[in-house]
Amino acid sequence: MKPFFVFLCIFYASISLGQNPDNNNKQATIKANILSVMKAQEKAWNNHNLEGFMQGYWKSDSLKFYGSQGITYGWENTLNNYKKGYPTKAESGTLKFVINTITPIEDNSYYVMGEYHLTRPVGNANGVFLIIFKKINGKWKIVADMSC
Repeated sequence: MKPFFVFLCIFYASISLGQNPDNNNKQATIKANILSVMKAQEKAWNNHNLEGFMQGYWKSDSLKFYGSQGITYGWENTLNNYKKGYPTKAESGTLKFVINTITPIEDNSYYVMGEYHLTRPVGNANGVFLIIFKKINGKWKIVADMSC
């Protein structure tokens, strides 16, 4: 009976150590902040405000965007590609993100996997994405984006 009691004590101790309410609250706050950035991006896109949409991205030459045309480096180049691909509201349409997971990579980095859905007069477009957020200067920014 004594080994069983020791096992139960170890088992319950390991469960209680694995549940850290402070960490769970921190994770929930981070996820809410990341979702807030993405909601602001949806709103800007839906107003055909591509510069506003790009505010969710790291304004750096080190930003990486990987899409159907290959890899693009830099915030300005990514913005220019968006302007070229979506020159009018008819092409940009209405954006809706579906977030499937937000997962920590390390303390200040998370990846987001999801779907995008564009409803537009010129024909709808749908796809998937994997983006990496990093906390830079106190703000969550996309540092890498793979969309197809």
